[in-house]
Amino acid sequence: MTDSTSSPRVDGGTAPAAAAPSGQSGHVLRSSPLRRLLKSPTGLIALVILAGVVLMALLAPLLTSQDPNHADLTAVLLPPGGDHLLGTDSAGRDIWARLVFGSRLTLAAAAVAAVVAIAIGLPSGLVAGYYGGIFDGVANWSTNVLMSLPAIIVLLAVRAAVGPSVWISMVIFGVLLSPGYYRLTRTAVQSVRNELYVDAARVSGLSDGRIISRHVLSVVRAPIIIQTAIVAGLSITVASSLDFLGLGDPTVPTWGVMVSDGFKNIYRQPISLLWSSLAITLVIGGFVLLGNALRDSLEDLEKTKEKRAKPAGGRRARPVAVEVGTEHHLLKVTDLQVAYPQPRGGRKVVVDGVSFHVDRDEVVGIVGESGSGKSQTAFSILGLLPDNAILTRGAIQFDGAYTVAPGEDHVTQSRLAPLRGKRIGYIPQEPMSNLDPAFTIGAQLSRPMVTVMGLSKKAAKQRALQLLASVGIPDPNRTYHAYPHEVSGGMAQRVLIAGAISCEPDLIIADEPTTALDVTVQAEVLDVMRELQQRLKIGIIIVTHNFGVVADMCDRVLVMQDGSLVETGAVRQILHAPQHPYTRMLLSSMLEGKTPMTHLLADSTAGSDR
Repeated sequence: MTDSTSSPRVDGGTAPAAAAPSGQSGHVLRSSPLRRLLKSPTGLIALVILAGVVLMALLAPLLTSQDPNHADLTAVLLPPGGDHLLGTDSAGRDIWARLVFGSRLTLAAAAVAAVVAIAIGLPSGLVAGYYGGIFDGVANWSTNVLMSLPAIIVLLAVRAAVGPSVWISMVIFGVLLSPGYYRLTRTAVQSVRNELYVDAARVSGLSDGRIISRHVLSVVRAPIIIQTAIVAGLSITVASSLDFLGLGDPTVPTWGVMVSDGFKNIYRQPISLLWSSLAITLVIGGFVLLGNALRDSLEDLEKTKEKRAKPAGGRRARPVAVEVGTEHHLLKVTDLQVAYPQPRGGRKVVVDGVSFHVDRDEVVGIVGESGSGKSQTAFSILGLLPDNAILTRGAIQFDGAYTVAPGEDHVTQSRLAPLRGKRIGYIPQEPMSNLDPAFTIGAQLSRPMVTVMGLSKKAAKQRALQLLASVGIPDPNRTYHAYPHEVSGGMAQRVLIAGAISCEPDLIIADEPTTALDVTVQAEVLDVMRELQQRLKIGIIIVTHNFGVVADMCDRVLVMQDGSLVETGAVRQILHAPQHPYTRMLLSSMLEGKTPMTHLLADSTAGSDR
């Protein structure tokens, strides 16, 4: 289990991010969706385009003194210049005035269609996805009917029945678009309605309305935003297409009518077609870019690497330093600090000042409760941290070469890629979920040996069978040809151990290798790992919360709490004379040596006598 849920800590001090002085902007960045949107080049371009069109629509009377519908037959198809900034159309009307006033109706048409589609599709999708039942069936049938209707035919029929009204056309178009919102919302809600946090909200007494508004609605926020951007652009396209076909109101200036007029006179005055076409293209493109940029700003954590700043207050405890002249160690981690940027600014430190080393033919345990930062430390070594993780301090050295050099803020994958699998192996927790159900176990064991070691398929198969036998699997050939669902959890964990040593690594990192197994299988897996370590003389890091595993396997142990090392030493020393209160608390939580609850046993015996 990864330790990304460890307690939030602001790098460099004890004050929370929200309370940091404004002068420390390099350390605490007050971030908001709008601020992140403005930092995105795509978002900024989209905002500039759309803001310009909106301002043009609002300030239309101030931007031109011409009447957009005034026809002057003595000034037909004039080129740009003079009293007519962009020229005139075939009726002598000023193109700039029609372009400015036409932006009002264009934006309004997009807004009407989007609002109607959201008003119908979003609530119905939330209810159908959360409750299901009869409403879900009726809503699905209704959306299927709406989606089967050809939109352009329906709009043409509406126009013939009620006349050239852009408002009625856009309302009908919004109804036809609502199934898209419904299906999008319903699918997203169904994916989370049975999640544990939703169940916990129900247990805590929250009403369904509160759960939907606070826990479920946030899931569909980003998809709705991107869908709305697409709908807005599509609405402008459809409205302009109807006007282009001559089905709009000729007394109202719109960009579609301007495109139609320019197209009819393309050989007489080609430039008259440019302005309205360019405006439509820019606005549609602006909506699409804005939707993507705003979606990213809402859903993705800020990936910009913040500047390091001086501590906000207090003095940070000195890290446990690695002794000078220890380059001979197989692995050396020095003053490692890992942090994640937060949506509202600041950073959450999950590993803080961790230093240790691992030698060949040595087993080192990293122990601590969930959220202590032990798995994040292991993932830093493996280079498996998420993209938004920041190595704010420290260095990682493997066999005398840096994978993370001092001053770097990320794992250099080009340095680590040749090591991973070949020289550094990994045994994950949850064995069944780490094997691909679509491939046989043999295929998943053989492929890395073919790719990394350059073995032939036949040689890789023979080695895979030997590895399966070496980890205590009684029938290697049967297991080789089996799929993951055909073996037990203990067998799957043995397969992962075989895979970890298949390319003869120097170091193996085992992340909670026995957590998902029962006690008997745990003991067998530990026996396998111990035998392999002694036979192959490899270094092993075991990440665990179980001191029993540490006592059984490890030579040294590192105790972590809230992302920091609180105690290190030989296993015997830590078990018999722990110095830190947290270590003593962990040891006291073990069941070994505890007095049984005899009154419960007595009650059980008495009940059986009766």
